[in-house]
Amino acid sequence: MISKAVLKEIAQIVGREYLYTTREVLLEYASDATRLESMPDAVVIPENADQISRILQLATKKGFPVIPRGAGSGMSGGAVPVRGGLVMAMKRFDRILAIDRDNLVCKVEPGVITARLQEAVEEVDLFYPPDPASLNVSTIGGNVAECAGGLRAVKYGVTRDYVLGLTVVLPTGEIINTGVETMKGVAGYDLTRLIIGSEGTLAVITAVTLRLVPKPAANKTMIAFFPDVSSAVEVVSKIIRNKIIPAILEFIDRQCLDCIREEMDLPIPLKAGAMLLIEVDGDIDLVGRDAGKIREVCEQGKALKFQGAANTEEADRLWEARRNVSPSLNKLRPHKISEDIVIPRSRLSDLVAFLGNLSQKYGLPVPAFGHAGDGNLHVNIMLDKNNPREVEDAQVMVRDLFDKVIQMGGTLTGEHGIGVTKAPYLEMEIPRAGIEVMSRIKKAFDPQGILNPGKIFV
Repeated sequence: MISKAVLKEIAQIVGREYLYTTREVLLEYASDATRLESMPDAVVIPENADQISRILQLATKKGFPVIPRGAGSGMSGGAVPVRGGLVMAMKRFDRILAIDRDNLVCKVEPGVITARLQEAVEEVDLFYPPDPASLNVSTIGGNVAECAGGLRAVKYGVTRDYVLGLTVVLPTGEIINTGVETMKGVAGYDLTRLIIGSEGTLAVITAVTLRLVPKPAANKTMIAFFPDVSSAVEVVSKIIRNKIIPAILEFIDRQCLDCIREEMDLPIPLKAGAMLLIEVDGDIDLVGRDAGKIREVCEQGKALKFQGAANTEEADRLWEARRNVSPSLNKLRPHKISEDIVIPRSRLSDLVAFLGNLSQKYGLPVPAFGHAGDGNLHVNIMLDKNNPREVEDAQVMVRDLFDKVIQMGGTLTGEHGIGVTKAPYLEMEIPRAGIEVMSRIKKAFDPQGILNPGKIFV
């Protein structure tokens, strides 16, 4: 528990109106998208780096946890205050500080909503590619903390590929700049890359310098239905072998299709066992050539139906349906365990077959969808958490899934992070010696262990 005396000191730093201790407010910050829940002792909403520095110095001195928080859209429990303490909400850090058209960079505060930044840079014909499914609510700071990916990763990469530099506050209170504001820079250890994906355990981010690219002149969205997963996966490989790298190349299995039929506003063939949703972008001529070649590859690859979006509105409807896949799965069961594994994309068909066997063995639905272009699949184990047997079976299924993924040369998480939910499984992928090195790095940054404790390491 944080003492009343310490709470009074925090109130003096930020102003009493930005410190909350009522149960109603604490409940808002007790969970994230995982629906795990753990009550904090208090919530603070700081205004600037100096306030954060003073709070972290106090936390290091008094020994209470501080949990940085963006929008709470994380899928691994990274923002859940599992050991109580002080949730530090970054919602007042919501400014786009600069957009530099000459040098193709921008500087933003961590509370900026991802979609808002995309809209702002596109107004000046620039482009920020990372687009997690939660882009309309997630923040840049949260994206950096989790190294968020998204639909465009196959062509454009993930968040870390666009972060040039950071301003952060260390748990001991020092304010430092990491990285550069230029395209090149190799001075010293790369602290920027170390902090990206560290899930709020090493520092509190107060500003982010991002690389931008020119806005593509055109894009084209297409949809193709296939009789089975293997046909769809083979088409994915053929598209790449034809030297076409789509901006987006998404896969949806039969169970997911059944859940979104109404939302698609498009006739889905009754025999469809898989769907690919594809977008190409670039100059107008290139987009036309690539779209034509993709149509040819799909039709040669047993596509039951192929259709290109006629206009922007139709394309937007297709992408909205894709983003609604995850919530629509509750039609199968009231709860789910969602894992974001990554395997070599050529093994997608093998993995989906494994999921079918896993589902049959335990009697629980296991729909899958995700980023076929980079092998990042969202595997959903559907269950009723009020049924103890299903809860027990689902946990066994998670370990079986991770065993299979590691055997395939994959990784346990492509964009959700380790957080709380995957911490018990981290040693399946990273040997103990590697985890011990990470623990020593954590200790160097955070000697008292006050920043987001209980995450990543068990």
